[in-house]
Amino acid sequence: MASEQPKELPTASLVAAADHPGQDGFFKSAQWSADGTTVFTSSSTNTINSYILPEDLLSPREEPLPLHPQGTITLPEPTHAIAPSPYFSLQNPYTHLILAGAKDHPIQLHHAFPQHQQSPSSPSRPPPLASYPLIHASTETYQTPTSLLWPQPGTHFLAGTRNQIAYFDASRAGSGTEPLLRIPTIPSARHNLKGGGVGMRGTVSALSVQSGEVGVAGLIAAGTWTRWVGLYDLLRAGECVATWGVKGAAAGDGGEDMNPGSTTRGGGVGGAGILQTVWSPCGRYLVVNERKSSGLLVYDVRVMGRVLGWLAGREADTHQRLSCDVFPGVDGVRGFEVWAGTVDGAVKVWEGVGNQEGYVERSWDWKGHVSAVGSAAMHGCGSVVATCSGAWRLLDDEEYEDGSDEGGLLRPRTKIEESSLKIWSIKGPSTGDTDHSPED
Repeated sequence: MASEQPKELPTASLVAAADHPGQDGFFKSAQWSADGTTVFTSSSTNTINSYILPEDLLSPREEPLPLHPQGTITLPEPTHAIAPSPYFSLQNPYTHLILAGAKDHPIQLHHAFPQHQQSPSSPSRPPPLASYPLIHASTETYQTPTSLLWPQPGTHFLAGTRNQIAYFDASRAGSGTEPLLRIPTIPSARHNLKGGGVGMRGTVSALSVQSGEVGVAGLIAAGTWTRWVGLYDLLRAGECVATWGVKGAAAGDGGEDMNPGSTTRGGGVGGAGILQTVWSPCGRYLVVNERKSSGLLVYDVRVMGRVLGWLAGREADTHQRLSCDVFPGVDGVRGFEVWAGTVDGAVKVWEGVGNQEGYVERSWDWKGHVSAVGSAAMHGCGSVVATCSGAWRLLDDEEYEDGSDEGGLLRPRTKIEESSLKIWSIKGPSTGDTDHSPED
């Protein structure tokens, strides 16, 4: 009997890279523009950088191409979410827009490449193009937008905050502007039980929109720090379609509607709050990404609250946001792919997601960074992926010496080992033809 041939795995080749421009910060997230020509990053130093990639990105060269930001936006406070315009086109300057939600400020619309760049000699910050106040009705204070979603065609956007999702008209801005629609996630915050057990209580930390033509298109999937998922239909004035908790599924019991015949093993993947919800390209499945977890949850939305399986083997035991991405399956493989980074700098890929139930181990991976991978973002061509890394690390007693430095200030107890943005070319049986430039 002939021995089985080992499976040929894809390879990831580094084609471009950039270090974080600040001394005391690191990259938190990275995402592609709608046309695939630009990468937007946010950092712990309250800045948003825009990197335009060259047309010859995938051309052979001896060393990775160094990247430098063509645009930098400095925010007044830390931000939990940014959202580039869904109609971004590098050839049209009026489309170079990006939303940012900073603490204690209205949601702000910025130009991705401001003409006036902040510098040490000119520390003034260019004003935003527009502002969208999100104010609590009773306290008259700014509500912090903890998630942003700017879907096609780009005329409206959504912001998640505590116990509420706000729906804005992008063309209506100003100090007196109110959201077009406020969608409460609980019936009443005044109730003794904060909703009386109905809906999902907590901060809406994740928003995503359904694509495809399965079921009711355009459902919004919201996730909360309290580990609840809710589906909302904007075509019906934000009507709640379903809500369910993920605590049981993350613990490994599969939830109430789990198929008894599925293959599971004890232990679960854990979790401490939803940071991301991602729809599959077909719109049938929903991937739930939690902080402090060892895997990702996959739900079949055709049966509400039914977990299909767990993408296991992901080291993400941290409160830091480590976001993932999805891509359609290729080369005749049904299902879809999930790409996610780990806390130790690796990037892992699960292929054929949706084809099987229970625990699914990663298909392949590679070591891309030294520090935690905050984002793994797939390009639309399927052969390029952007990853960013960075995290603070607490120094142990041997590394940290008591006393003061030469300036008389106490030395910081934290250290950033690495912070970088990297662009990878993926070649192998899972990606097919890779002779594409990012703008293709």
